[in-house]
Amino acid sequence: MSKKDCGNHGEQKRHKLFRRLFAAFLLLVIVALLVVLIVWLVLRPTKPKFYLQDASVVQFNLTSGVGLLTSVFQITLSSRNPNDHIGVYYDRIDAFVLYKGQQITAATALPPGYQGHNDVIVWSPYLYGAAVPLAPYLADALSQDENAGYILLYVRVDGRLRWKVGTWISGHYHLQVNCPVFLTIDGSNPHGDGPVPYFHFRQMTSCSVDV
Repeated sequence: MSKKDCGNHGEQKRHKLFRRLFAAFLLLVIVALLVVLIVWLVLRPTKPKFYLQDASVVQFNLTSGVGLLTSVFQITLSSRNPNDHIGVYYDRIDAFVLYKGQQITAATALPPGYQGHNDVIVWSPYLYGAAVPLAPYLADALSQDENAGYILLYVRVDGRLRWKVGTWISGHYHLQVNCPVFLTIDGSNPHGDGPVPYFHFRQMTSCSVDV
């Protein structure tokens, strides 16, 4: 056998070895992914449950004619993790108030953190909106709602979360929460200044959650 034939034979052996090693590595990756998928399907993480427990109106002034709204709210928002074997990392979470789809307060960052199995987290932030310009039709609608004695707002929570199963942590998922805030107005408010006690939040409401 010539030296050239021996060289080709050795090169073929190396190629076969590389192919076998690559096939073994690919098989290990596939098995690991299947294990993760099976665990994920068996555990089936359930979305966190959010509740708006309370909403207080500290300030709510609409400047007639120019359509500028200044408002301050204090809300109490809770989240419960209903999973028995899955934890939740909240990496970023912001809250703000909407009126008919328009954001009327700045986004307030809520403290991030980890939520264990069946744990409950409660936040009580202030949400501020200073001289927020409203579209003319929204300013008119808001004035009509005030005259009618009720206002429907929404507290929106927007953020990112990760799931934790044992030592495995998932990638980021987008979190969006919508909480209806139905406020009734008592026109017989006896107070002329300070907080605005004539806005009443009826009761704790459950929120819709999309992940």
